[in-house]
Amino acid sequence: MTEQQNPQENQMQGMRQPVFLLPTAVTALCGLLVAVHLARGFVLNEAANLQVTVWFAFIPYRLLAGEEIPGALLPLIWTPFTHAFLHAGWEHLLFNIVWLAIFATPVARRYSAVATITIFLVGAVAGAIAFAATTLPELQILVGASGGVAALTGAAVRFVFQPVIIGEDPETGEKVVLGRRLAGLGEVLRNPRSRYFALIWVTLNGAVPLFPLVTGDAIAIAWQAHLGGFFAGLLLVPFFERRPAGGTN
Repeated sequence: MTEQQNPQENQMQGMRQPVFLLPTAVTALCGLLVAVHLARGFVLNEAANLQVTVWFAFIPYRLLAGEEIPGALLPLIWTPFTHAFLHAGWEHLLFNIVWLAIFATPVARRYSAVATITIFLVGAVAGAIAFAATTLPELQILVGASGGVAALTGAAVRFVFQPVIIGEDPETGEKVVLGRRLAGLGEVLRNPRSRYFALIWVTLNGAVPLFPLVTGDAIAIAWQAHLGGFFAGLLLVPFFERRPAGGTN
């Protein structure tokens, strides 16, 4: 038995849009982060999770510990990347996913999946380096996608606050939206919106070490990874810009 639809219903179906409009790369990255956390929470036991932390979280103290930590220096080859896929809890994970969806989406749409993942991973490494530089010789452990997410944020700042460029179709003469140009670092600072965003981002993260002076309690926020990743993305994104200077998206 078949059901006949009238033309109006067919038109309404054609107008329906997907609920989620995230680029494939962003969706896949978010899915991977969730899958890893689900596996740690529902598949692995406590002992196995401890081993995951030892072998895949970033532990700068390995540089000084020698054989005290399993694997010695060897995990420093991959842990600057893999720490980004581990999270301390659901709140930590969900915050990073929301921030990732917001700022990775414009980067993925402007460039490509490869560029998006590359910026994310480079940001994770830059965040790990900044974390190591500011925590040694203490024993501290870095987990979370914050460095990679911060890099995508820094990359997006270079163009999302720039004015939309309007062009003209050479055949019809109609006005068309061409996109936004990639701003230079000086332009980022001259544009009020991008300047205030960047200043607020840097100030809030740079102030994290001072919070205990006010609250009396230490705050487990890897502000170093945020700053390291942000500046990495800010500087790295021009390498993916294939258009000539003044080009459009």
